[in-house]
Amino acid sequence: MYKSIKSIHIKKERMNNMDENIELLEYIYKNAEMGVHSLTKLQEELEEKENKIKKVLKEELESYEHFKKESKKLIKKNGYDLEKNKLTAKIASSMGIKKEVNSDNSDASIAHMLTQGITMGVVDMETKIDNYKEVVNEDILSLSKEFLKFQQEEIEKLKEYM
Repeated sequence: MYKSIKSIHIKKERMNNMDENIELLEYIYKNAEMGVHSLTKLQEELEEKENKIKKVLKEELESYEHFKKESKKLIKKNGYDLEKNKLTAKIASSMGIKKEVNSDNSDASIAHMLTQGITMGVVDMETKIDNYKEVVNEDILSLSKEFLKFQQEEIEKLKEYM
């Protein structure tokens, strides 16, 4: 009897860890996917403009594409289903970018807008890492920390334009 109760507890613990693993991976994926979408739209809005920040945006986009690809790879490797961002979030993002660029397309304004979004991501990522560091798979934790570091570095780069 004891052995079967212990077995059930271990299975339940693994299921809970799976939940945290997929939650962390989905967070990185969705955040990276939104970053790719938003930066692509922003680049389209700035295409005819002479902003110095364009180089940083291009590099940032490439990094978000990297994290999107890596998180998707780990999601598939671990046999999880991928839940993508809702279309409404993408539409809202596109509309917000268009509105911001039309009202002020200065490098400082763009850097401020991006810094606000990334800062929210940093706070969420730090919380998730802190809450799950003891239970998630090491490769997922490593990707999470790498993603957090990328976000923190992007904020520092963007500060130069404010």
